[in-house]
Parts: sequence; structure tokens; C-alpha cells
Amino acid sequence: MAKQKYYVVWEGRQKGIFTTWNECKVSVEGVKGAKYKSFTSKAEAEVAFELGWKKFYQQQNAKQKFEKNKNRHDFIEESISVDAACSGNPGLMEYQGVYTKTGEKLFHYGPIIGTNNIGEFLAIIHGLAYLKERNLQIPIYSDSQTAIKWVKMKKANTTLALTDDTKKVWELIKRGESWLENNSYTNEILKWETEWWGENKADFGRK
Repeated sequence: MAKQKYYVVWEGRQKGIFTTWNECKVSVEGVKGAKYKSFTSKAEAEVAFELGWKKFYQQQNAKQKFEKNKNRHDFIEESISVDAACSGNPGLMEYQGVYTKTGEKLFHYGPIIGTNNIGEFLAIIHGLAYLKERNLQIPIYSDSQTAIKWVKMKKANTTLALTDDTKKVWELIKRGESWLENNSYTNEILKWETEWWGENKADFGRK
């Protein structure tokens, strides 16, 4: 025996809760923008109808997002976190790396003229070199998807012009790209999920 279903019609020829598909079909078939959904219990259908389709789907989307993220793993404390800060674009840029677990500063560079993405790129490479030198097999976190992509490409895909002011940062970019071409590493480079974990542990706190 088929399980009883309840059909909510929010927008159609006739709004309401129906107990058969045929009744629902008459109300929605051929109706532009019809809004309807089936439920397995009368109570669910009544709540959904009362909410209205917009609020119902807003709640459903929020619930799905929660379910997707509720079992996420926390960040790996035994790691390095890197971040950059830039006043202007381009402007005075600096970057740093910290031990994620304690926030202890491991390295810092700048300020020099550059961009935030370049700073993030250089920070990751600095972190990789730092770990390789010490033979540490721990990951690096960055909140810049762009910088992570550049590192994997082994090239900073920046449009920053080479001028007297940017000469120094371009020297660092070329040195970093060369390091990536000539060195291997097994450390993971991971995206820092600010939405889940708050600001990156290396954040300069200037937002």
C-alpha cells in the first residue's frame, strides 16, 4: 500500500493542502510560477503551508547548510597559518606566519610596496621553505584561495606593474617562483575557513 502523502500548494489555481496528486495537479499544472511540494505527514504540510514557500525554503536552506557543516573537522592546530595585510592596492604590504596552536610568530616580512594577493603568495612560499628547512611535515593554512592557486601554478598571476617602487617585491616574486620550480614539498596547503573558525591566526587585525 502506498504511503499517504500531503501536497502543499502555495501558489496555484487553488492554494491549500491536498491528499492526492490528482487534486494537486489540477491546481498547479500549466500555472506559471506554481509553488508546491509533497510531504509525508499532515503536520509537516500544515507547518509548511503556514510558513509560506519563501520562509519554508529559507529554513530548508539554512538546515541543509547546518547539516553539511555540523560534522566538519576543526582546523589542525599543529600547523602554520599565514596572512598578509596591505594598505592600498598596491600599497604598503607585509606578511607573517604563526604557529597555529599558540599564535607564536615564526616569521615576518615587510612592509614593502605590493598587493595583498602577492603578500599571501609570498607568505605561503616562506612557510614552505621554513618547514622544509626544519623537516617539519605539518600543513600551512591561508585564507586566500587566489594565493593557494598561484602557489600550485608556481607562478604569481599578478598584473602589478614593474616600477622603481615595486622592484623589490618583483625580486621576491621571482625568487619565490624559482623556489617552487626547484624544490619539492609534501606539506598540504589548506584553505582557512573563516566562516567556521574565525579570523586566520596570523591575521593582522586591521579589518
